[in-house]
Amino acid sequence: MCGICGFIDFKFNSGIQILEEMVSAQNHRGPDDNGSLIFKKENFVVGLGHTRLSILDLTKLGKQPMKFENLSIVYNGEIYNFKEIKKELVLLGHSFFSDSDTEVILHSFKEWGIKCVEKFIGMFVFLIFDRLNNKITVFRDRAGVKPFYYYWNQDLFLFSSELKTFHKHPKFLKKVDISSVHQYMDFGYIPAPYCIFQGCKKLESGHILTFDLKTKVIELTKYWDVTSFYKMDKLKITYKEAKLQLEKLLKSSFEYRMVSDVPVGVFLSGGFDSTAVTAVLQNGRSDKLKTYTIGFQKGKDDNSFYNEAPFAKAIANHLGTDHKEYYCSEKQAQKIIPELPHFYDEPFGDSSAIPTTLVSRIAKEDVTVVLSADGGDEIFGGYSIYTTFLKNLAIINTVPNICKKPLSKLLKLVQYFIPVQKNNLKNKINVFSYLLSLNKNKLHQELFKKYFKLNSSIKKNLFVNNAETRTTKFDCDFSDFKKDLSIPMCIDYSMYLEDDILTKVDRATMSTSIEGREPFLDHRIIEFVARLPISFKYGVTQKKILKDIVYKYVPKELMDRPKSGFSIPINYWLKNDLKYLIDQNLDLKSIKKSKIFKPLKVENLKKSFFKGDLDNSDVIWKLLQFQMWFKKWM
Repeated sequence: MCGICGFIDFKFNSGIQILEEMVSAQNHRGPDDNGSLIFKKENFVVGLGHTRLSILDLTKLGKQPMKFENLSIVYNGEIYNFKEIKKELVLLGHSFFSDSDTEVILHSFKEWGIKCVEKFIGMFVFLIFDRLNNKITVFRDRAGVKPFYYYWNQDLFLFSSELKTFHKHPKFLKKVDISSVHQYMDFGYIPAPYCIFQGCKKLESGHILTFDLKTKVIELTKYWDVTSFYKMDKLKITYKEAKLQLEKLLKSSFEYRMVSDVPVGVFLSGGFDSTAVTAVLQNGRSDKLKTYTIGFQKGKDDNSFYNEAPFAKAIANHLGTDHKEYYCSEKQAQKIIPELPHFYDEPFGDSSAIPTTLVSRIAKEDVTVVLSADGGDEIFGGYSIYTTFLKNLAIINTVPNICKKPLSKLLKLVQYFIPVQKNNLKNKINVFSYLLSLNKNKLHQELFKKYFKLNSSIKKNLFVNNAETRTTKFDCDFSDFKKDLSIPMCIDYSMYLEDDILTKVDRATMSTSIEGREPFLDHRIIEFVARLPISFKYGVTQKKILKDIVYKYVPKELMDRPKSGFSIPINYWLKNDLKYLIDQNLDLKSIKKSKIFKPLKVENLKKSFFKGDLDNSDVIWKLLQFQMWFKKWM
């Protein structure tokens, strides 16, 4: 795991000193080594920078930027099957000087061009500079585990694993993109390809970016898309056969994520996903896996919130892992909050970044690589919102047959499946009218989007300026999907997973110089599971096929309990010990300075929050994180 950054400057305003400052800005991503190279051409200068967290080939032979013939590379990630690819290349006449996967990528690109990415199993972003043809090519992995930001303005192209490096370049113009702020307030994150700054973008997962430096033309190519597998015909396979094939795939994927020249651990929450990873890997192993869980001490008023540690400990004991649990105090968790804007250098509203950062710091004491179990809910249909979605969809589909019912009954129906402010008759009627006007082809994604977009009554008059309408993964064509539930699962996999969950884990692990790996996000798993009948995943129970595999290793009585997320009592903290953060960042002066939100609207939202009348108190956390980000970076 590493950090990459650099520039292509057609006006020659960039040099080695700027590049080295950009590299140093993300040393936390790779404290073991770094490198900077400058290539001066007639019409431009290219700078490639790299910070290294040594995982494979710990010698200097793995140093980056790395060259091979006319190619130079900077790379962040892991190609887990690089040894198999290397053997294939040797048979084709290639020779190697290192044991790194970086060198294998270079030779693969030389041999197969952009088609090389089809051979890779892993998580990656890599940029290759072809010095002979004056072309830049960038690849991002299929699920979007590894990040890539780029900036193109006034003949300056900047790229990086994290936005903070751009601030080190004197020609980077910091202008907030108001449309991105609107999206952030809706979702709690800014979906790719958009970014918080004007002129900046994120390379989307499963995409290739090519930049012809002779013509200054940037082209984007999609090489992989999860929707194509949901649109395929379902596999003609029995449940027993599917379970056997899936378990084989899981074993292959999980074992690949253990390939490392440094110690590896597993985040174990005690839920089905992390238990599946731990159980499959520990089974048949003589050495004990290192597993990690975090718990929270109760607050002074004994406010209740979920604590996974006892469940994880019981499962660890059953499986026989080398388990470490750590109970942190409220003060320890709260101390991380002021640090979030530094590591999440875009506004980021997922408060589970706090416990994820804490457990990463604990794991760092023993290991350099840790496996996380993200993606299980998206792949196997585990979110409770999917049940709500199906129930509400069934109700909506009855609308044409009930339009003659009394208005009061219709309003109760609307209130049942779309939250609206209490006693707001006009809003209820507007929501109902909206549902009646929905395009049948967009019904599923429009309904699903309603669960995430900020309540219109809260959002009304919040912004100083309006925003342009932007497309997201909600606007994809789902007309060929065979089952209703596949649509929200596909949207979550390609948007929420990439832009929220994976962003959270990448920044949290990298903040403490530890590599996070995602065993469920091997593309072979989703390609297989997307084509399974929905009943194999969702029916009497959610995540049916995964649960049945887990039961093979862990007794049901240890597993069957209500699902809970990685939650912390943010609202309680903000009303008590952390109230000072609201006072410092959501005061009239600060709101006026950012020129994004209307001060009086924010004041009213704060009053409602402290009185307990705010329907969506999460909006206060989003506002706070934005304002803290603004103070840090603007």
